Amino acid sequence: MSGDDHSGASSRGMSIREREAALPGMLPNIEPSAARKFVVAIKRLADDLTYGLDGSRFLGSGIDYVQSRQYIAGDPVKSIDWRVTARTSKYYIKQYEAQRRFPAWFLVDTSASMVVSSLARSKYETALQVAGGLALACLDRTSPVGVLGCGARDVHIKPSLAKDQVMQWLLRLRRHSFTEPTQMVRRIRELRPTLAARSIIVILSDLHEPGAVHSAALLAQQHEVAVIQFQDPAEIMLPGAGFLRAKEAESGRDFVARGKRGMMNQEKIEHELRRGGVDHLLIRTDRPYLQRLRHFFRSRGISGGAR
Repeated sequence: MSGDDHSGASSRGMSIREREAALPGMLPNIEPSAARKFVVAIKRLADDLTYGLDGSRFLGSGIDYVQSRQYIAGDPVKSIDWRVTARTSKYYIKQYEAQRRFPAWFLVDTSASMVVSSLARSKYETALQVAGGLALACLDRTSPVGVLGCGARDVHIKPSLAKDQVMQWLLRLRRHSFTEPTQMVRRIRELRPTLAARSIIVILSDLHEPGAVHSAALLAQQHEVAVIQFQDPAEIMLPGAGFLRAKEAESGRDFVARGKRGMMNQEKIEHELRRGGVDHLLIRTDRPYLQRLRHFFRSRGISGGAR
């Protein structure tokens, strides 16, 4: 047996926590005080997102109007359809149908490029807080929530209404590595055949992996997909001028970029996502995002196609 085979066999016998701890560059456990602050922060974000977002298909929804029928004695007065009543001179009431609750999956990019940052607050920290806030908002509307890590770690929790279970995984995800490779495309490919029913998929990533955008578009053919892309200001405007030789954090790939030009073709990314029917929101780590995030999910109230 080769050394690599032996290492693989040993890792299979380890627990998930032990495998995470064995990743090179893994940071130590989060201090309890920091964990409490994190919980408070995502609960506050969930409250902010929940306010006024009942109609969003991404955060669960209430009821759908179906039709109006003629009033029958005993029907609640508050259900009267006054428009139809005024037009026909007869009392009509509105009939509603409860919408089905779709499971929500949060695909969190845990790779190294999400951790490297030019600011105190990294893309990964921002993404995890957004994922936590949205997950709790979904749970508040009785939509089961699942979490899937899209890096080397085995983070896979099936949709559940258990808030404690979701919180435990979010807290564990706060531990990160500066060398973890991305596996977004692979995780999406593995997830697709397991989704028996139409689901809500929220992808939180910087979209550095080639093929990630295409994979999201394929997923959108059968499910409601939203991509929240995170961007560090250094990815937009490189300091200085001329050409810069650099190395991608998670893959080790060398590349050459020109100073004062973006490292990624953002227009192409947005075009491909739009063409694939994927909702997209870009969040920069150096700018406020709460209002834009709330507007993004508030405007996604088109639930008819998700039934």
